[in-house]
Amino acid sequence: MKVFKFGGASVRSADGVRNLKNILSGSGERLFVVVSAMGKTTNALEAVVSAFVAGERKTAIEQLGRSEEYHRELCCGLFTKGFPDEARHWFDKLRGMLSIETAKEVEYDYWYDRIVSIGELVSTTIVARYLEQEGMNVTWLDIRKNFITDNRHRDANIRLDISTKLLSKAIREGNPETVFITQGFIGATADGQTTTLGREGSDYSAAVAANILNAESLTIWKDVDGILNADPKFFTGTRLIPEMNYLDAIELAYSGAQVIHPKTIKPLQNKNIPLFVRPFGNPGAVGSRIFPEKEGRIDTPVLILKKNQVLISVRPRDFSFVVEDKLPEIFELARIHNIKINLIQSSAVNLSLCVDNCRRLERFGTELRKQGFRVVYNERLELLTIRGYDERSLARHTSTDGIFLVQKTRRNARIVRAETPDGFCLEI
Repeated sequence: MKVFKFGGASVRSADGVRNLKNILSGSGERLFVVVSAMGKTTNALEAVVSAFVAGERKTAIEQLGRSEEYHRELCCGLFTKGFPDEARHWFDKLRGMLSIETAKEVEYDYWYDRIVSIGELVSTTIVARYLEQEGMNVTWLDIRKNFITDNRHRDANIRLDISTKLLSKAIREGNPETVFITQGFIGATADGQTTTLGREGSDYSAAVAANILNAESLTIWKDVDGILNADPKFFTGTRLIPEMNYLDAIELAYSGAQVIHPKTIKPLQNKNIPLFVRPFGNPGAVGSRIFPEKEGRIDTPVLILKKNQVLISVRPRDFSFVVEDKLPEIFELARIHNIKINLIQSSAVNLSLCVDNCRRLERFGTELRKQGFRVVYNERLELLTIRGYDERSLARHTSTDGIFLVQKTRRNARIVRAETPDGFCLEI
């Protein structure tokens, strides 16, 4: 069995869903297929969450209606009978929930998982019904019944022991000729509460499925040619990286490379399952391959840009040594508030943390102050990581105003700087 994963850009239109069907039809393999929410649905549903927890019930329901209309229009290009009843069911269920329940700001993560997860359920329902219409033998799986997670909302971890038993049983009971269609990004706790696995977590879902099923390979279908040495949305002159090993891949993912979720590699590495990243728009292209046997370094600098960063400077008010005396205390608060730390710089009494901007930062800062720390923020920043840098590439990206911090090792450079304006592309 092979595992395929299709991202939201792959199924953002009726033509995209038809292309997905053509890729599956031409594979000649038994397939387990993970599909993300369609297009920008996750963003749209995040807006629903924000309105709902702010007490703006009418606005939340109106925004949900706009998302439903997008799916209805997409389905007009796929089905002769219009919007499938099964897809309508998910929107009706969510609309009913928004109409009768109430939420608090402190419950944001819990409501996020309940609301945003609908995107994957709707998407996979539409894809499964279309494939059936086209004569394919399809089994739709609710992955929440097969992936059991911890209760860490918005960043849950899959409990592999329990999930292995459940998913293996579901596959054994399925038709041997079938194509299994299921959701990425979501799971459920042991008591049935929906969880999500972190933004772009569909890659992680697919990797865990590949591990459980002892898959021959995992292929992630993207709207780029493969793994590039920089994101073409931000940089000009990008190059394809045809091969890399697991170690390089996990370092790139952790640094913020959007093409692979950071949790993806470990489940594959544990069973030596190769990962292919291939272009959805050109299925015949080779793309990129990640596997254990690849030796040697990537022969071109790789640039990874993380936007929407905040630099937090933390200093004990009593001037105690921050690393020796206070570091565990600070990191424990970061863990409790689920703060993603991307870079750390320390001096005797000062600790600088470059973190993702998120709703939980204010509470994190408040708790730090309660514990006796002085806390200062710099916002609207970006973190640029250059793996395999040379002096030319380093000079190009540090010779401008707005540089807050630079770190270098023998192979990597990391730069915290003022955010580049939207739509502005940088040279590699």
